[in-house]
Amino acid sequence: MEESGFTIDLVSEAHLVKAGLSREDAGVFFAQLQAIVTQERRSQSNIWQRISKELLRPWHPFPLHQLLYYSSYGDWDVSTRGPPLGWIPTPEIARQSNLGRILERKGREVLGEKYRSPTESLPELQRWSFEHPELYLPLVWEHQSLIFHQHPRCFLDTSDEANQGGVWLPGAHLNVAECCLAAKGSKTDSSIAIMYRNEGEDDLPVREITLSQLRADVSRVANSLEALGFKKGDSIAIDMQMNVQAVTAYLAIILAGCVVVSIPDSFVAKEIAIRIRISKAKAIFTQDVIQRGGKKLPLYSRVIESKAPLAIVLPADGKASSLSLRNGDLSWDEFLVRAEHLSRPDEYKPVIQSMDSYTNILFSSGTTGEPKAIPWTQHTPLRCAADSWAHLDSRQGDVLCWPTNLGWMVGPMIVYSAFVNGATLALYNGSPLDRGFGKFVQDAKVTMLGTVPSLVRAWKASGCMANLDWTAIRAFGSSGETSSVDDDLWLSAQAGYKPVLECCGGTELGAMYVGGNLVQPQAFAAFSTVGMTFRIYILDDSNNPYPDEAACTGELVLHPHNFGSSSTLLNADHHKVYYQGMPHFNGKQLRRHGDIFQRFHGGFYKAHGRSDDTMNLGGIKASAIEIEQVCNKAHESVQETAAISVQPPRGGPEELVIAAVLKPGYNISSKELQKIFLSHVMSNLNPLFKVHSY
Repeated sequence: MEESGFTIDLVSEAHLVKAGLSREDAGVFFAQLQAIVTQERRSQSNIWQRISKELLRPWHPFPLHQLLYYSSYGDWDVSTRGPPLGWIPTPEIARQSNLGRILERKGREVLGEKYRSPTESLPELQRWSFEHPELYLPLVWEHQSLIFHQHPRCFLDTSDEANQGGVWLPGAHLNVAECCLAAKGSKTDSSIAIMYRNEGEDDLPVREITLSQLRADVSRVANSLEALGFKKGDSIAIDMQMNVQAVTAYLAIILAGCVVVSIPDSFVAKEIAIRIRISKAKAIFTQDVIQRGGKKLPLYSRVIESKAPLAIVLPADGKASSLSLRNGDLSWDEFLVRAEHLSRPDEYKPVIQSMDSYTNILFSSGTTGEPKAIPWTQHTPLRCAADSWAHLDSRQGDVLCWPTNLGWMVGPMIVYSAFVNGATLALYNGSPLDRGFGKFVQDAKVTMLGTVPSLVRAWKASGCMANLDWTAIRAFGSSGETSSVDDDLWLSAQAGYKPVLECCGGTELGAMYVGGNLVQPQAFAAFSTVGMTFRIYILDDSNNPYPDEAACTGELVLHPHNFGSSSTLLNADHHKVYYQGMPHFNGKQLRRHGDIFQRFHGGFYKAHGRSDDTMNLGGIKASAIEIEQVCNKAHESVQETAAISVQPPRGGPEELVIAAVLKPGYNISSKELQKIFLSHVMSNLNPLFKVHSY
């Protein structure tokens, strides 16, 4: 890659050959490039848009993509102009997007003289959505399969001053799982709800489950739970891969009025036990083993070691398992038999509850070592679906795929994003690191592919996705970590330069407070807008908000009125965690979130890590304290350690580095210490964590 300041007019045939083209291809390519540069000389962004759409192809060497992107913006001044544009929507794409249709239909009515066009008026619509969520959200709900059995007496009740976030939709009753399964609006019983494939079945057709089939399967599980004696409000854990059965169990637990306890399938027994204890889970859905990347990894044995309650155990391969179960535990088949005495085991009457009823307990790392237990009410799923509708443009006819787990907030988020918006959920039961996953994306004709930057980096390094057809993709989603420009550039190129929509939120928010969309131009590794209905502030060194739209860097905080955000924690003081010590602004105490953000001229945002000691490792939040506690006991020579997250020089996901002080008389190489720390972190915290050397 050429140095900064190397501009597109300096690119020669020799540069193209050096970037990987043959001499013959370079000659033809160079002539086409010269024509574009000559025609669009006055606009760097137009030059790049035409190069990315007319010249570059997914199979071209990545150094060629880098050469042309960076030279197109070789003398671009980020400090005055913001990040360079990676993708610009056509007027047609902008108008036909979900937000574009709202702007075209309602823009002049709600924005008045501020309205210009769907491609220019999103900032005004975003501000209006914060000021009038009672008008904005119903516009979204018109397109979703929501069923209110009792409507709210008002939209936001702020009469209780002790509740900074207010009470949203007081008096409303529904069951959000029923909303997912309802044949309403664009959804019919014959709509395809789920497309899936198991690892190792790459040459078989993609399997499909209709909405009526999914509803029957979910009802059967809900009936079996009721037959076992579970009642409204009981907590039931899920610790398994995100496959068809996991999603079925997730919806069934909520349909029955119970509460899902989300546990990532990568966690060791100690971490499982902590979450079972905090949530008071009365049962757990799990698997015998995890099949991933051709390997079988133990899972049920970890659940037993955690001393979990009643386990309902599914075979990972979908066949009968020879695994010997703990006394009292049930196989999946034994569990489902519990509903066979009913005349209609495939029908279930949803348990209708108030909006503030718990549906899910998720966990996020705390700064004291113990994870924060965050209950999601019925507001949060509605928030997930609304954000996906707006920022990822989810709609009927889409196929959404996001390799994740129900233990992380993206798992439930993508379930609601698909089912409430009338889209199809695509599930691959296997490793997303291998070509089999990419072929599934191709064969299922996925239209929105969600990623985490570490995953993109692995695909890029291995070359496993070469020569696959991802042209059905309309957009990519990216969350969990900080992206680099090269990560997003490579990813966008795989589908013929479709937009990468960066998403940043939090488990306690159930939402994106900054993100992308298909109305505005998008920049690689940056966010183009504040989340719909959100109001954010960036604080200066004196804890005062910078002026709106000013270019600045500081701690990002939130206005307290956020639909779907947490109002309580099961094992901590919610006020102390999110509000204590925070400044007031315009009569409201601001809500802490903990991220450091930069705002550019032009309205783009970029993440710069955390303001506390929480770090983000491979999309998984961890506190420095819990890592240090493990490393301090890793070897007799260790006196003290400090866990540090380091961002690579060219940006991208944080990397874990351990600084260690040894006791007098010990002399161990840094490489040996790295191996020791890696082994203990993987076995005591999470096998996905890596320790790096600098």
